[in-house]
Amino acid sequence: MNAVALAKTAYNSSSRAPLRTSRGTEYEAFAKVTHQLGRARTSSFADLAQALHENRRLWTLLAADVADDGNGLPDDLRARVFYLAEFTADHSRKILSGDEDATVLVDINTAVMRGLRQSEGAP
Repeated sequence: MNAVALAKTAYNSSSRAPLRTSRGTEYEAFAKVTHQLGRARTSSFADLAQALHENRRLWTLLAADVADDGNGLPDDLRARVFYLAEFTADHSRKILSGDEDATVLVDINTAVMRGLRQSEGAP
């Protein structure tokens, strides 16, 4: 399964247990960094590096959260989120070296945002 497919299923409607923060807060964090990434793709290298840094910070926080034994998410979902964090770090290095672009990171974040929005009304 590729990273975008994992992102699309990471927050599907069957995952009812929230992360430690509210889904609305998570959505806003993703929206902010995704907007930065989108703008930075056509901006300076410094802007791109800053946007990648912010995106990696977000994914690192999520990875730390799902790695915690007290996290209430199902193990499969925790593993998928952790994998996406690793993929994001690896892909960011490739972007900074000029081998890739940020499109897939924007796609992953957008898929997660859609999932957060869909599950926001879930109990």
